[in-house]
Amino acid sequence: MAKEKINENGLFSADQLAKLQSTKKELLKDQQKIEEEKEAQRQFERKEREKNMSFAELLERHESGKKY
Repeated sequence: MAKEKINENGLFSADQLAKLQSTKKELLKDQQKIEEEKEAQRQFERKEREKNMSFAELLERHESGKKY
């Protein structure tokens, strides 16, 4: 068997370490993309709920903070 080059920590070769770091970056990008999609979905759902509110519900919601 061919011996692999082992870095100073003795656990992974340079190639293995590079692959692990690359995989980690990809997973972080995927996770960020999922979070962005969830946020966009929440915003869309909020707008849809507001669009489906009756005029009376909207008036009640926005008038509660305005007292003259």
